[in-house]
Amino acid sequence: MGSTSEANGELKIGEHTIQVTSLDKVLYPEKDITKQAYLQYLIEVHKRMLPFLSDRFLTVKRYPHGMYDDFFYQKNCPDYAPEFVQTKSDDKINYIVCNELATLLWLGNQLALEFHIPFNTIDSPFPTEIVFDLDPPSRNHFHLAVKAAIEIKKILDRLELKGFVKTSGNKGLQIYIPLQRDTFSYDDTRVFTKFIAEYLVNQFPGDFTIERLKENRGSKCYIDFLQHAEGKTIIAPYSLRGVDEALVATPLYWHEVDEKVRPERYSMHDVLERIKQVGCPFSEMETARNKQPFRRVLEGLLRQ
Repeated sequence: MGSTSEANGELKIGEHTIQVTSLDKVLYPEKDITKQAYLQYLIEVHKRMLPFLSDRFLTVKRYPHGMYDDFFYQKNCPDYAPEFVQTKSDDKINYIVCNELATLLWLGNQLALEFHIPFNTIDSPFPTEIVFDLDPPSRNHFHLAVKAAIEIKKILDRLELKGFVKTSGNKGLQIYIPLQRDTFSYDDTRVFTKFIAEYLVNQFPGDFTIERLKENRGSKCYIDFLQHAEGKTIIAPYSLRGVDEALVATPLYWHEVDEKVRPERYSMHDVLERIKQVGCPFSEMETARNKQPFRRVLEGLLRQ
C-alpha cells in the first residue's frame, strides 16, 4: 500500500482491483490508527480471520467517520458492491459472504470495523460450534469472566470436550466448543448450554447470573447461553471492536486465562505482534471438531 500521505489508491488482490480512499483518515484517535493501518492489519491477519468468516451470513458494524462518530449495522449487500463480492439471500436479506481477501479489504475500505457471524454456515441449519458469551457488567468485573471461563474449562475437561477461548474485544470472554458438522441442532445444543449456565449459577450464585435484564444483574457476570441460537451472531475472531483502544476479539491459550489477563492487552498492534510470536490458539479447532464426544454428553443429559 502507498504511504499515509496518499489519500486514495488501488489495491491489486489476485484478479481483483479495489479502490481505497481516505487512507489518512484517523479511525482510532487514542491509538492514532489510520484507515491505511487498518487495511494493512486486515491483510496481515486475513489467513487467520477468513476461516471464521467463510460461508457465513455476515453482519458488519460500519463507522463511516471513525470511532467517535455515528455507526450502523449492515446486513444487506449494497448495490454499489463490486461484482467479485459474493452474496447469499436468506429471509429477504442479501447477505455478503466474505470468503476471500478482496472482499475483506473492500469491507475494510467501507469502514466495517466489526464483523459479526452466525453459528451455522450458509449451507446448513446446524451450528458448527457452541459458544458461551461471558459478559460481566464492566471491565472492572473482568475477573468474573475469567472465573467463569476457568470453571467451564473444568467441566469440559471432565466431559472430554475440547474448548477454545477468546476475548470479546471489550469486557468479556467467549468459549467455543467445535462440533461435528451437520449433526446437532440448536435444540440439541440448548440442552447443553442451559445445563452449564444453570450449573454455574447454582454453584456460584454470588458471581454469575442468567438474568436477561441488565438492570437486574447487579455486579454479576451474565452467562449468556441464549445468544447461541439460530439467527443470532457473535463477534468473529480477530475482528476489531468499536472501542477507544482498538481492541481485537483475540483467541487465547488456556494457560493465559488467569488473574493477570486483561482485554486491554490485545489491541490491533498487539495482536499482529502476538501472532508472529505465538501463532493462533484457534488453529487446532478444525482438527478437534470430529473428535468431540458431544453425542455421548448430550445423551447423558437427556437421560437425566
